Amino acid sequence: MFDPTDLLAQDRDHLLHPLQHPQTHAAPLVIKSGTGIYLQTVDGRTIMDGLSALWNVLVGYGRVELAAAAQKQMTELAYCSNYAGLANLPAIELAERLAGYAYPDLNYTYFASGGAEANESAFKTARYYWKRLGQPGKVKIIARQDAYHGVTLAAMSATGIAPYWSMFEPRVPGFLHIVAPYPYRFAGNVQPGETVGQAAARALEEAIVQEGPETVAAFIAEPVQGAGGVIVPPDDYFPRIRQICDQYQVLLIADEVITGFGRTGELFGLNRYGVQPDILSFAKGITSGYLPLGGIQLSDAIKEAILNAPPAQTWMHAYTYSGHATCCAVALANLEIIERENLVDHAGQMGARLLAGLHALADDFDCIGNVRGLGLMTAVEFVADRDTKAPATIAGPILKACLERGLLTRIKGESLLLAPPLIITAAEVDKMVEIVREAVASVAH
Repeated sequence: MFDPTDLLAQDRDHLLHPLQHPQTHAAPLVIKSGTGIYLQTVDGRTIMDGLSALWNVLVGYGRVELAAAAQKQMTELAYCSNYAGLANLPAIELAERLAGYAYPDLNYTYFASGGAEANESAFKTARYYWKRLGQPGKVKIIARQDAYHGVTLAAMSATGIAPYWSMFEPRVPGFLHIVAPYPYRFAGNVQPGETVGQAAARALEEAIVQEGPETVAAFIAEPVQGAGGVIVPPDDYFPRIRQICDQYQVLLIADEVITGFGRTGELFGLNRYGVQPDILSFAKGITSGYLPLGGIQLSDAIKEAILNAPPAQTWMHAYTYSGHATCCAVALANLEIIERENLVDHAGQMGARLLAGLHALADDFDCIGNVRGLGLMTAVEFVADRDTKAPATIAGPILKACLERGLLTRIKGESLLLAPPLIITAAEVDKMVEIVREAVASVAH
């Protein structure tokens, strides 16, 4: 039997958590098991996971076939170096499986251990590519406000959420931010005859011109901004972004750490817009969180720059756990589940049901100013006044009320975020909406 009091004391004394602060860790949930979309705590509670842990547990908890894949691979070869001169079977098989999987022009994969490592790899590779092409001054990375790309030092510098910076300044030089394509609260200027999507894309062009195209290596963007509040761009945004990147010779990095492998109801987020990136960052859903894995996929042009380099210009980038055999084996089994259970289409269907349910809440509560989402990525934004869009101060209490009713999720500002596992059923979607309804009613009266 677990003694929750002893566990919490041990936790408090010895375990430093991400984003640690005593105020937010005063009464943590201690999880002992998970099944489907539910978590079980040591004190006997069963809680619906409304954010797939951290957007990543796509196939749900307790999938014995993923545990079996890990056990089988660990028995044969848990790990060996994947540095040049060595290879292992699961890494080769997974790289082959991923060739053209997300986008037809991306056929070359480098593996990392997670999303921040993937984005660090993307930034370094973008700089490497331009140096190989004789343009060493192209080093700057343009990102967006409210973007989240990780919190290692360069990834943090690309992340456009200021609280992640303040106690770790100075940031890495060469990173800058433009306005996000946030239709509900667009912070840029819309010119006559322009859509919000076109105006947001124009912000990229203006930044490139101001900095000088000869200094800009890449633009990085999430197809849907996740941790920044589930910001879904207008449909005309990314096609114009692709045109601008091509015009000024700037690489487009798609951060699909959250949106990859079905989350948006498409296999990958940019599929919706018919746009292909030059570099793709992935992680999270590739293993459904069962083991850490991420990576980048590269265009043929970048691949050739690496493979044709003289020895003095070798791509000197490496991680100890790149191509980890067991992680790759679990990823292969996870992809089989996603395909066999048709989870990409299912995410689209359940996402539409969830969004419709949340819109119905907006009809009943004036404190809901905006409902948005794509696939199983949704957000409900609370306001004090719909006309002025003045933010409310109720998201925190509503989040607490959701947890009291058995729904675990997160907030960003005054937005409640919902992104459950892709296996969620229609009945569970309806239950989630009802819990949110009860929580909002208890706070907003």
